[in-house]
Amino acid sequence: MAESEKPHIVGLNHIALEVGDIEEALAFYGRLFRFELRGKSDSMAFIDLGDQFIALQKGRQQPADDGRHFGLVVDDKETARKALKAAGVIPLDGPFLDFRDPWGNRIEIVGYDNIQFTKAPNVLRGMGLTHLGKNEQAKKELAKKGMAMSKQDKSVA
Repeated sequence: MAESEKPHIVGLNHIALEVGDIEEALAFYGRLFRFELRGKSDSMAFIDLGDQFIALQKGRQQPADDGRHFGLVVDDKETARKALKAAGVIPLDGPFLDFRDPWGNRIEIVGYDNIQFTKAPNVLRGMGLTHLGKNEQAKKELAKKGMAMSKQDKSVA
């Protein structure tokens, strides 16, 4: 099959996490982060991330994740570190800010300013986060790929 006949991966719509109990999971994550719910039932809850979401699904049965994880982007990594400490969550050893939730899901906290991942200006506006920007290293990485924010992009923000 030719490359042109394959779909191009564009991004992630959502991450699904299995948890033991929906209400307990919402309480746990609510101690760590500010968020809005998209929807909720007895067996599912959907944490809104603007144009993406995290789906919490009741029914975790497998052992704790070791290397398998996802990077959760936050507006302020140091505030996240303080929230973890205040909630009694002990970060995992290593160079990153990783932790496991009570059901063994491994999550890495990543600061928005320090990575290539970029929300569209209209999404940031809708989330009330228009103040977010990128550090110089992230800007260089984006520019190298031809993805630096242009004046036209800034005018949309």
